[in-house]
Amino acid sequence: MTSSKADLLRRLHVPGTPLVLANAWDAASARAVQEAGFPAVATASAAVAPVLGYADGEETPVAEMLAAVARIARAVEVPVTADMERGYGLEPAEFAERLLATGAVGCNLEDLGPGGLRDPHEQASYLSAVRAAAGQDLVINARVDTFLPEGGTLDDALHRAALYLEAGADCVYPILAPDPAALAKGIGGPVNVLYTKGSPALADLAAMGVARVSFGHVLHEVTQSYTAGLLKRINQGEDPYM
Repeated sequence: MTSSKADLLRRLHVPGTPLVLANAWDAASARAVQEAGFPAVATASAAVAPVLGYADGEETPVAEMLAAVARIARAVEVPVTADMERGYGLEPAEFAERLLATGAVGCNLEDLGPGGLRDPHEQASYLSAVRAAAGQDLVINARVDTFLPEGGTLDDALHRAALYLEAGADCVYPILAPDPAALAKGIGGPVNVLYTKGSPALADLAAMGVARVSFGHVLHEVTQSYTAGLLKRINQGEDPYM
C-alpha cells in the first residue's frame, strides 16, 4: 500500500503550479518550514553535512545522515524528501529500505561523483532498482548534473532526463540549468529548478512549466552568515539585537 505522504508529495509536483521547497537542515529548521506553511520539507546535503561536522560530497557517514533525516521526519507532519547525494554507496534495495525507515517519503539522487558524471545508463539502472525496491512509497527526484562540469549541453541533459524518467523517477532536477524554460518544455515530465540569486521569479518559473523549486543549502548559508554577524557584535561589546 502506497504511503499517503508519498502520494501527497507526488501530487504536489504540478507543472505550472510548482512545489516550493525551503530546504531544512535539522529538526528545528524543519519545524520552522512547516510552521511557515510549506506543504513539504526537503533536506539539503550541503546544509546537513556541515551541521553534522562533515563536508558535503558523501563525507558524512551514511548512518549519521539517515539519523539526521529521521530526526527531521519525526519533527514534522508534512512529507519529507531527503537529499541523499549518490546513495552513499548503498545497494538499491538497502538504500530504499533504510531511507524509508527514517520516515522520509522522497529523495534526491544525483549522477555526479568523484570521477565525474556517471554513465547515464548506469544511473538509470540504479534508479530503476531503487524504484523496484521502494515501489511507490518513495518519490524519486533524479538530479541531472550535466551543467556542473564545464561544457554541459542541453542535449545531454534532455537525454539523461528521458532515461531517468523512463527508469521510474518522478521528477528530474537539472541543477544550475541556464535555460529552465527549454528544459521544462523539452522534458516529458516534472522538472525541478534550483532557485539561486538571479533566478527568474517564482511566478515566472511557474509560467515556464516548472513543477518543483528548491532553495537548496543557501538558506542555511544565509542563516549562518546572520549568526556570524550577531556573534561579531557580541564580541565587540555591542547589542546584537539592535
